Amino acid sequence: MPITTHTIRDSKKQNRKIIALTAYDYSTAKILDKSGVDLILVGDSLAQVALGYDSTLPLTMDEMLHHAKAVIRGVKNALVVVDLPFLSYQVSKKDAIYNAGRCLQIGAHAVKLEGASEYILKIIKKMVSVGIPVLGHIGFTPQSVNALGGNKVQAKTANEAHKLVLQAKDLQDAGCFAVVVELVPSESATLITESLDIPVIGIGAGSGCDGQILVTDDLLGKFIDFKPSFVKRYLESGKDSEDAIKRFINDVKESKYPSDSESFFMTESEAEKIKTN
Repeated sequence: MPITTHTIRDSKKQNRKIIALTAYDYSTAKILDKSGVDLILVGDSLAQVALGYDSTLPLTMDEMLHHAKAVIRGVKNALVVVDLPFLSYQVSKKDAIYNAGRCLQIGAHAVKLEGASEYILKIIKKMVSVGIPVLGHIGFTPQSVNALGGNKVQAKTANEAHKLVLQAKDLQDAGCFAVVVELVPSESATLITESLDIPVIGIGAGSGCDGQILVTDDLLGKFIDFKPSFVKRYLESGKDSEDAIKRFINDVKESKYPSDSESFFMTESEAEKIKTN
């Protein structure tokens, strides 16, 4: 059965871990969906992982929608959530609703916004009121990397952890069906998880959350520019791909590829005509 936002919410009551990964293209999305992933995020990590930007900030709404369409084509069961990129929802409530609506129009099931300021909470409430499901995101928020002074662990003190709990509760009250908590100590994430009725999905937030999300290209070792310390590589596809391509280069240079089994041939009679003409 296709997974819905209600499925995700009910996972907490059922004590069932939520599995979430990112995708930016059809083939990856299809593999994740067939593997049984609950939630597929078309994340703004697309900016760095797939498009080569230095941060998530240059990513445009049109770029996000282009990749989201490809992901949606590859998914039958998982819940597809689209990240709203920087400046697609911060400028005005009208822009926010419009851009979130564009995501649902192409087939996404929900959108994700970063932060829990009073302004963001108003936007989330408005989205929910018009039927747009929202996944919240607190802790380290990549679109605020400059304001946060870099990729730093957040809520490292008890006081900061309690402030984050209040933010998470605000997101819950605003109508979010779940919240992503990124780059915080395990104790802080566990406190947030225990304080909410909606699920908490962690990334770099320890094992006490209701679920986990990772960037698929990190998990598979495909993105090799850097490796976050909280990532476990389940495959080294970047290195393996490089080795495979080197073997291909060598085979072509030594005329080992293509072999007869990878080539097409005429019938003997037609081949003879070429020789005689």
